[in-house]
Amino acid sequence: MFRQTKAVLHKLRHVSFNVQNHTRRLKSTSARERALEYRPGQEIHGFTVREVVAVPDLFLTAVKLTHDKTGAQYLHAARDDSNNLFSVQFRTTPMDSTGVPHILEHTVLCGSKKYPCRDPFFKMLNRSLSTFMNAFTASDYTMYPFSTQNGKDFQNLLSVYLDAVFFPCLRELDFWQEGWRLENENPNDPNSSLVFKGVVFNEMKGAFSDSERLYAQHLQNKLYPDHTYSVVSGGEPLAIPDLTWEQLRQFHATHYHPSNARFFTYGDLPLEQHLKQIEEEALSKFERISPNTEVPSQPHWCSPREDHVTCSPDALAPDPARQNTLCVSYLLGDITNTFEGFTLSLLSSLMISGPNSPFYKALIEPKIGTDFSSVVGYDGSTKEASFSIGLQGMAEEDAERVKQIISHTFDDIIKNGFEEERIEALLHKLEIQIKHQSTNFGLSLASYIASSWNHDGDPVELLQISDSVAKFRQALQENPRFLQEKVKHYFKDNTHRLTLSMSPDEAYLEKQAKAEEDKLQQKIQALSESDRQEIYDKGLELLAAQSKTQDASCLPALKVSDIQPTIPITPVQIDTTGGRSVQYCEQPTNSLVYFRAMCSLNSLPEDLRLYVPLFCSIITKMGCGALDYRQQAQQMELRTGGMSVSTQVIPDSSELDAYEQGVLLASSCLERNLPHMFQLWSDIFNRPHFDNEERLRVLVMMSAQELANGISYSGHMYAMTRAGRHLTPAGDLQETFGGMDQVAFMKRMAEMSDLSPVIRMLPRIKKHILNPENMRFAVNASPQKMSDAAAQLESFMKDVAETRKERKPVRPNVIGRPLDPLDVSGPSRKLISELNFHPCQMKTFFQMPFPVNFVSKTIRTVPFTHEDYASLCILARMMTAKFLHGEIREKGGAYGGGARMGGGGLFSFYSYRDPNAVQTLSAFSRAVDWAKSGQFTQQDIDEAKLSVFSAVDSPVAPADKGMSRFLSGITDEMKQNYRQRLFAVSHKDLVDVAERHLGIRQTTFGVAVLGPENETIKKDPSWIVK
Repeated sequence: MFRQTKAVLHKLRHVSFNVQNHTRRLKSTSARERALEYRPGQEIHGFTVREVVAVPDLFLTAVKLTHDKTGAQYLHAARDDSNNLFSVQFRTTPMDSTGVPHILEHTVLCGSKKYPCRDPFFKMLNRSLSTFMNAFTASDYTMYPFSTQNGKDFQNLLSVYLDAVFFPCLRELDFWQEGWRLENENPNDPNSSLVFKGVVFNEMKGAFSDSERLYAQHLQNKLYPDHTYSVVSGGEPLAIPDLTWEQLRQFHATHYHPSNARFFTYGDLPLEQHLKQIEEEALSKFERISPNTEVPSQPHWCSPREDHVTCSPDALAPDPARQNTLCVSYLLGDITNTFEGFTLSLLSSLMISGPNSPFYKALIEPKIGTDFSSVVGYDGSTKEASFSIGLQGMAEEDAERVKQIISHTFDDIIKNGFEEERIEALLHKLEIQIKHQSTNFGLSLASYIASSWNHDGDPVELLQISDSVAKFRQALQENPRFLQEKVKHYFKDNTHRLTLSMSPDEAYLEKQAKAEEDKLQQKIQALSESDRQEIYDKGLELLAAQSKTQDASCLPALKVSDIQPTIPITPVQIDTTGGRSVQYCEQPTNSLVYFRAMCSLNSLPEDLRLYVPLFCSIITKMGCGALDYRQQAQQMELRTGGMSVSTQVIPDSSELDAYEQGVLLASSCLERNLPHMFQLWSDIFNRPHFDNEERLRVLVMMSAQELANGISYSGHMYAMTRAGRHLTPAGDLQETFGGMDQVAFMKRMAEMSDLSPVIRMLPRIKKHILNPENMRFAVNASPQKMSDAAAQLESFMKDVAETRKERKPVRPNVIGRPLDPLDVSGPSRKLISELNFHPCQMKTFFQMPFPVNFVSKTIRTVPFTHEDYASLCILARMMTAKFLHGEIREKGGAYGGGARMGGGGLFSFYSYRDPNAVQTLSAFSRAVDWAKSGQFTQQDIDEAKLSVFSAVDSPVAPADKGMSRFLSGITDEMKQNYRQRLFAVSHKDLVDVAERHLGIRQTTFGVAVLGPENETIKKDPSWIVK
């Protein structure tokens, strides 16, 4: 997986430092305490301990070691968390754009010395209970992480990962499949035309069709033009075909060596066991080398530079005449200076985050563009950090004006500084991030330390966040102009800055296609007759290898008997406050309180439905009570961990044509801020502000831009949503709230010159949604604080009593589902039941400015409590691993594809960044035939069960415990019944459900494709072309 450094890693800067709750293993002392017993200088299994540091903020002990023989670096974070993580990363510094580190990342996972079967990585997904398995290629490192809660599984996965990275087969066939190859379009026909194929080739074509991604890539290449950052580590599609198999092997030999490696482990498993296994299975077989992979500092420019690039026009852009991007990027200091990086990251947030920040006021509010540029703020993912500021969705003629505004805004900041309250709000946000507990804390840590450690920064120093906070407060106290001086030094006086503009070119896709065709012809013209014959023979050889049943018996595997037979019970208490139901769930939340409220949409008039997502996105951002929107944003940052409102469509667990529709209010705060958080909600209920049309326009534009930008990342989700639209009532509403319908609606909103009709709608929507009569609540907090939270909730209910009104549901057929199954006469969830719903088949094609497709076929099957549901879940996993992966990814060259069973009774096939559309739909049909034929073994079924259970048993954070019961009414007892059904699924059950629910005659299905122009589909009258 290629990780676009700027676009993705900048999100990891704001990693939540989450403190994991734990199922304690029966040990005398905690993992943290045991790790404190290590001493610097101590030797363990070929490693020497260098440093042992307690990090109380994050509830962990850090142990730093080096490997004596090879110099490999190692960091262990001991913490009482059973979700243990391993990661190994190598500094990978390519000097061309052939994508060698990215193709290598794919190819090492295709078989190794000890595990020579094809594709052990994908096979282990079904032989383990991993909670995470992946690999990432960044600009200057490649990382291989996994996590699991099972100790035996950890050893199995560690063995496979070590063998993959240090002793891979790197077969030529795997290089062709994963990287690139010339092959006959139809491998069985030597007369069919030759084309480029390959998984990474298609993945990067998809990545480069996304103009945000393209812009980020150009910006980095041009800001650091003198070394590895000037090339595309993931691979530029037209440069990928220049890579040879020999160059790939050479890159592995020089970069994938222990002397160039950094190992990280995390969790409550003993460190000695990890060290012993890593030493015995890998490191003992190597000698030390000098890898010479250091990245030199970028020579500093004496004067600023400007540049321009082009991209494909976006058919969904809010304003087709305003599709330009302009951004100014500054080279900052070395990221291994931890405190300087911390300061610049905070400074970046103060300058750009939220409506109180100077750049938001100067660039966003005048509506010159739709949003900040896709690359914005501090980016610490390269050896020297950068800061970028600019706009997207702007007109070409505004370029000079934007440059002027950026320059003047820096002047204003240097002159006026920042309000103390904004700095406090930011530090409060950091405190909450440190206290909030997530389920993948190990992975967050691995990503957070990766870049600095990669350049020999101190990872332990990065973890000591409160030291940096204390140092930051002291620096401000000693010098009130501390931040202003940084702004002057890094921005005003900095000559290493790049101004990069991007504009759409109508002929962009055409030029790209022509360049690819020229490259192809150049390759073809160099071929002799015997070369062509060899290409045909190799194509058949690859096809035969892909079609052969794989023997995976060499791989380690857990057994179904290793899975826990029962789930731990989550105790909840259901009570009433002010006549409304409240679910209380006591959890070790680390002094945070989590509040949710579900508001029914049953009384909302039909004509307002499309507006609900817009209402949700603006209701906490327009101001309320005595606060304007800026003051509201400030109070939310100072007093809460965030307040959000989102649409909810919850299919019934026992009836396909029944569903609950609502919006979910969610917020969290430190215990001391409970009254403030509820006061903010009261003001939103009692006196929301809707009348500021200028503010609304800014929010509408940003929202429309975000939706349009998201399609190239989540095209398969949009395809699945559209395919399910006419199959169930819930599917129809999901398309309205979150599908292509909503994208088109928001584009229309953004194009409106007068938003006053929308402003008139908002109070109408508000009186139906924010109505305490139709609400239920949930609170997760520590046992000590639960009564406080209950008292605050009660006073909130009194505060908003005036907004409470009984309103009739719009649809007559409302059914009740008791919130507490043991109390049938108690409070209930009110569901809509559409008894007369008639599902119908529909095939929709959306022509998009992408060179790849997103394809889905969705089938109406059975709800969650139906006896066949568990079999369909196992079948979807088995089809994915044993049939669709081979057809869609290996043979078809798509980046991904598979089948999944959805909670609303919809069984979906999908593909992602796929060069094919019609061929993939045929693979979906053949998958059903394969299932009906029963050509699979008990081993295949057991592997699918392991895979399903690893998802079912993935860890749940304290904040989210009890949520499936609160939202969907799915109790622990229902989950246990489902679990028993999963265990019981047999070969016969799988063949039966394939015939009963997926066979041609029995099915009602929908199909959707998002992709480039398609002649076959256009000529077929059964398709609706958008």
